[in-house]
Amino acid sequence: MQFITRYVLNPGRFLRLAEYAQPVCALFAVACFAYGLSLALWNSPPDYQQGETVRIMYIHVPAAWVSILLYTVMAVAAALGLIGRLAMADVFCVAAAPVGAVLTALCLITGSIWGRPTWGAWWVWDARLTSVLILFLLYCGYIILRHSFDDHERGGKAGALLLLVGAVNIPIIHFSVNWWHTLHQPASVFRSSGSAIAPEMLKPLLVMALAYCFYTACMVLMRMRAVLFARRIEATVTDEPKG
Repeated sequence: MQFITRYVLNPGRFLRLAEYAQPVCALFAVACFAYGLSLALWNSPPDYQQGETVRIMYIHVPAAWVSILLYTVMAVAAALGLIGRLAMADVFCVAAAPVGAVLTALCLITGSIWGRPTWGAWWVWDARLTSVLILFLLYCGYIILRHSFDDHERGGKAGALLLLVGAVNIPIIHFSVNWWHTLHQPASVFRSSGSAIAPEMLKPLLVMALAYCFYTACMVLMRMRAVLFARRIEATVTDEPKG
């Protein structure tokens, strides 16, 4: 808790910490992507039903996991920002939203590519697909709403409320394959009875998920630094005497 108070909530100290953490995350992301893709392309066997098409899973599934996780973290940050009036919570959400939107778009695009040979259609109004599309629209809606305010405090409050309302969609995404009859396959990794995926497929999938996490952390840190520097410049320009 002391670490968060001292380094995360203090913009100056956070910038110094992020300056070192960002390249470390980038290095680990590159290493995990290289290792994960090598396992996915050469060590992982083709599926007995989907054949080589199943390899899209290693791009699609981690993008889905991390996009959902990132939105959840944004919603928690939004709640903390509203309760504690924390400016850094707003900085995090502003920085993370475009990253989450890109990950969700990647999830939707790769899912469509995967669905064409598997289901015979690029898109169906399936409960899982539709709820993920709503997630993408929530990311985009937050970006538009947040940037429609010149005042950061008012914009932060409006954006935080949207994030909290949109958080209702997260359990819907997760449980949609259990609540409704859908074309999308049910959970096969995080199950109470254990993973249903072969170990040769599970390992590269988890490594790729780790790669996405490091990549996301790197991009969010980079964007948070940019947002903080932009606000410093904005404050300096605003405080300059007009002659």
